[in-house]
Amino acid sequence: MKVVVGSNDKISKLIAEDFINVVNKKENAVLGLATGTSPLQVYANLVKANKEGRVSFKKCTTFNLDEYVGLEGTHNQSYRYFMNENLFNHIDIDKKNTNVLLGVGDYKKFMNQYDDMIAKAGGIDIQILGIGSDGHIAFNEPGTSFDSLTHETELTEQTIKDNSRLFNDISEVPTRAVTMGLKSIMNARKIVLIATGKNKAKAVYGLIKGPISEDMPCSILQKHKDVTVYVDEDAYSLVK
Repeated sequence: MKVVVGSNDKISKLIAEDFINVVNKKENAVLGLATGTSPLQVYANLVKANKEGRVSFKKCTTFNLDEYVGLEGTHNQSYRYFMNENLFNHIDIDKKNTNVLLGVGDYKKFMNQYDDMIAKAGGIDIQILGIGSDGHIAFNEPGTSFDSLTHETELTEQTIKDNSRLFNDISEVPTRAVTMGLKSIMNARKIVLIATGKNKAKAVYGLIKGPISEDMPCSILQKHKDVTVYVDEDAYSLVK
């Protein structure tokens, strides 16, 4: 596991360069994407690079980590909406090749096909992750099996509280989600994780130094052969 410490601006640029390098080496790369505030600057840098002609996503396929159960893709807090607004609408990707888990309708059928879809696409070449204050990655909450594939899960009180900042009221936050599992994530060839802020310090310590335990889902990444953790000084403070 490699650790890079820097400002949010610096580490976001470095992660964007990781993606650009993968795509420029393999034009039909399969990209694993995340939502939330952490990757916003990464996506802004990818949009800029695309507009400057430094990278093209025309032949890429993407798979997102998760989605809230109960939200239509047009809802402004759905992850499909997030990806369209912050990345897909602004780059030269074919939206037919962008895959985000469904939260409504026959979402369970789609969920059960997701890992096979990733495998048929050739597997994820590079996966970006954020991290929850309790150590969850995607919506794999503490206690999730390391052998888990894409599944439906109930969100913890801590996750609901953390995510309520994005909604008008905590009562609006969905209590369930569909998510790629920990085994699904570990199948990616390369993983980059971004964490910023003091509230992520305990989780980052568990990720880098803590014992490998299902109580700290992110700790499974210690077993992956190609992981780079990008953190700011606050998130890295307990490790130091």
